[in-house]
Amino acid sequence: MKILVINSGSSSIKFQLIDMENLDVLAKGLVERIGISGSKLSYYKKGKTDVIEQPIKDHKEGINLIISYLIDPYEGVIKDKSEISAVGHRVVHAGEKYSGTVILNKDVIDALKACIPLAPLHNPPNIIGIEASMDILTGIPMAGTFDTAFHHTIPEKAYIYPIPYKYYRKYRIRRYGFHGTSHFYVAKEGAKKLGKDLEELKIITCHLGNGSSITAIKNGKSIDTSMGFTPLEGLVMGTRCGDIDPSIPMFLQKNEEIDYKEIDRILNKMSGLQGISEVSSDIRDVEKRAESGDNQAQLAIEILAYRIKKYIGSYVAAMNGVDLIIFTAGIGENDCLVRKMVLEDMEFLGIHFDSIANDKAIRKYGVISTSDSKITVMVIPTNEELEIAKQTLKVVLNEEK
Repeated sequence: MKILVINSGSSSIKFQLIDMENLDVLAKGLVERIGISGSKLSYYKKGKTDVIEQPIKDHKEGINLIISYLIDPYEGVIKDKSEISAVGHRVVHAGEKYSGTVILNKDVIDALKACIPLAPLHNPPNIIGIEASMDILTGIPMAGTFDTAFHHTIPEKAYIYPIPYKYYRKYRIRRYGFHGTSHFYVAKEGAKKLGKDLEELKIITCHLGNGSSITAIKNGKSIDTSMGFTPLEGLVMGTRCGDIDPSIPMFLQKNEEIDYKEIDRILNKMSGLQGISEVSSDIRDVEKRAESGDNQAQLAIEILAYRIKKYIGSYVAAMNGVDLIIFTAGIGENDCLVRKMVLEDMEFLGIHFDSIANDKAIRKYGVISTSDSKITVMVIPTNEELEIAKQTLKVVLNEEK
């Protein structure tokens, strides 16, 4: 069976076609700048990369272009779209409705539309991608995998905020958590590497990228995570502030004489590494500037590492210990400096850091703790597309029974 995985953004579509018999990625790519000038498709298959620049007015045209390349007599990897057994869609927010991957139908899409107020930037393009795929790939089963689903096991004491309870009843204001597919995937991979069952471990997964979150996983279930009602809560991120005193936005609104839309822009688009360093939201640019002696850039890196360290400590306390800590995603997989700053001076927890192994673990699996460390620390590249494909296959096969 071949599963097409689609991740639709506001002006982009990421995709992978995976052969589930051997988990081989037959083709993958990115449609970007949909509806604006400079639209293009980057299409990758083994041994070859193509970039096709042409106007792409909407997501339907984008998906049509993807399919045309997948079945192209010369560039394609399948003969006909009927070879696609199912399509798995990444969806950011399913609210409290779904706790796992489900077959997509009108009722599910209506439920996702009802969650738009909870994820106004993410759910609309996700839904557009689903509906365009349904129009083009008629009769092919489709499933939705939700970023929030893995965190449905978080207990009430961790997901209810200490504001009047009536707002939970009225608006479902609570901790939802995000990056769930990534956290689940690397936790499973980490357990395999240890040769143990996921259900017997206490794991802390650190998904660190432009958007970052940390999750406490006990006996295979998420029990707490750093992102909350929105992806703004938690760690310092590329442009997001993470945890701050909730009085700060009100103070700024009053003293800067700005409205809530500008506050939202400041906290989501102008803060984090960008706001502190005044250099860039990209950790690579910030580190480069810090190396040249820029104190603000250095401070931004230190704040990021310190926040990660604090969350790890709090989740060790929440779980009464930890067996495995995992770093993943763009920063987690590639940034030796941030990992070093996080893990140094944590011997009291039983973490013994291996700096040589850390320097080697770039964009690949590696154990970065010493052999005598009580807690194992790993770098594991995430693969959300593969996890979505696996979950899609599972629900499609169950549906066919």
